[in-house]
Amino acid sequence: MPRHTITAFEDELNQLKSLVSRMGGLAESALASAIDALVKRDNAVALRLLEEDVKIDDLEREIESQAIEILARRQPVADDLREIVSTLKISSDLERIGDYAKNIGKRATVINQSSPLKPISVIPEMSRIARRMINEVLDAFIERDAAKALAVWQRDEQIDELYNSLFRELLTYMMESPSAITPCTHLLFVAKNIERIGDHVTNIAEIVHYVARGEMIDAARPKSDNTAFAVAGAPAKGA
Repeated sequence: MPRHTITAFEDELNQLKSLVSRMGGLAESALASAIDALVKRDNAVALRLLEEDVKIDDLEREIESQAIEILARRQPVADDLREIVSTLKISSDLERIGDYAKNIGKRATVINQSSPLKPISVIPEMSRIARRMINEVLDAFIERDAAKALAVWQRDEQIDELYNSLFRELLTYMMESPSAITPCTHLLFVAKNIERIGDHVTNIAEIVHYVARGEMIDAARPKSDNTAFAVAGAPAKGA
């Protein structure tokens, strides 16, 4: 059975969902391009990310405009109100994901000027997990699937664990090779950007769960980022 007797209202809600889905697809694509620019040492790809980010920003403004118009004309309540407000919050998180992808591209242009770094190999795996999370949380949003949203929410810990490992590795690497401090520092920011992308996807998962169930996830957010307490080991003698 249709949720609304007014077909136009249903169409407007579906259009909002479609815009969010497009925005998420662009954000996921931007992250993939940023990692390609880094791994393949391709500055041209990094520079094109600036254009992609503009498209993401434009979609956020379009979602905001349409959502406000629907709120003003339809004066929705209950489930419909939660869904419309959720699109505004989700689009904000997706915009931030696009910004982080753009920042990774900028860092890549600096890192690519130095010799290849061995620790960079962890970055594609972090990105792969983050991209899969983006894809699945958007599916959960479209399908109103609370279980799928919860599964995405729980997966953020995987990114944190990889970030912890890379953080310690880079600290040791910089102590042993002072000449690599500049590119390693930029690589740390790249890893942190991906870790923050995971956090924003987790935000979206919480929103989707609330839209689907009408209640927040009743558990502490899974976090394993313990880099604030990381200490690098002393470099080997003669290093």
